Amino acid sequence: MSKPSPEVYEDGRGMDAHNAVMREIRGLKEKHYDPHEPTRVWVDEDNTPDGVYESLTIILNTGGCRWARAGGCTMCGYVAESVEGGTVEHSALMDQIQACLDHEAEHTDEPAELIKIYTSGSFLDEREVPAETRRAIAETFGDRKRIVLESLPDFVAAEKLADFTDEGLSVDIAIGLETATDRIRHDCVNKYFDFADFEDACATAKDAGAGVKAYLLMKPPFLSEREARDDMIESIRRCAAVEGCHTVSMNPCNVQQYTMVNELFREGGYRPPWLWSVADVLEQTADVEAIVISDPVGHGSDRGAHNCGECDDRVQKAIKDFDLRQDESVFGQVSCECKRTWELVIEEETSYAMPLAR
Repeated sequence: MSKPSPEVYEDGRGMDAHNAVMREIRGLKEKHYDPHEPTRVWVDEDNTPDGVYESLTIILNTGGCRWARAGGCTMCGYVAESVEGGTVEHSALMDQIQACLDHEAEHTDEPAELIKIYTSGSFLDEREVPAETRRAIAETFGDRKRIVLESLPDFVAAEKLADFTDEGLSVDIAIGLETATDRIRHDCVNKYFDFADFEDACATAKDAGAGVKAYLLMKPPFLSEREARDDMIESIRRCAAVEGCHTVSMNPCNVQQYTMVNELFREGGYRPPWLWSVADVLEQTADVEAIVISDPVGHGSDRGAHNCGECDDRVQKAIKDFDLRQDESVFGQVSCECKRTWELVIEEETSYAMPLAR
């Protein structure tokens, strides 16, 4: 792993002790990545304020999230998939875009109306994606209907969004807020900004003619199942009440390599959330004035959100159905005996003695 420049350490912005541990863990990375190939690309369907669109999701391989290179979030292993050296040239990034267009042509009859671009960091951070590349990408996808761009609140600026809105695109900024509770974001996730910064970014986006898609983290480390569930319910409601935030995506934490969560998991000190918790949160927040979705990565595995193994696929199918239709009645159509175990965990598990069940 490349050594970050001094300013990237950003001492005092997160928990310096967390950052020191995270840098040590991330330093164990051995695999290297081709700067001309995207990290991932796939075609799917997504619910938007304008309806369900076929989507092309692109994860660009950049030099990595600025904050993650400083140590970063306790659950995020994506920086381990980043290119060595901290930067990727414009020509290489555009090679990645072409590879994604080639993938799309092979898997769809018509170009996707929705483009989603992630960098596992901040697309709007010009250390990750130069302004030249940002403008070229805006031009490349100017004939589509909608585009989602990932960024931390710091980098949301009207002039950057104008590159896309001037092309006639509907623009959404995907912000990894993780939780509306500042203490949990700081102490459990090790993310440095406050909810007020998220609100400011929403206002900036709205004034620029863009919207915001908030990403929340279901069950960061050091929370019990009940604490995690309750925090998500409150966080979704608070996000939905912010003007300009039209979608909330709740991401159940999964165990990724080269993270603090992985170290806790290996020692028996962390269990990913139950799928029942995910369903419960979605059911209890179906009345908010926003689209609320969830896409549990690695569902049914020990490292992803899971129940007992027998009902995982059924509950996951109900979650996916809810994402597209926003109808909470789908959760009444799935049941399993393990739900009684989950209910016991919700009642009895504590953050100082967990997990109560694996």
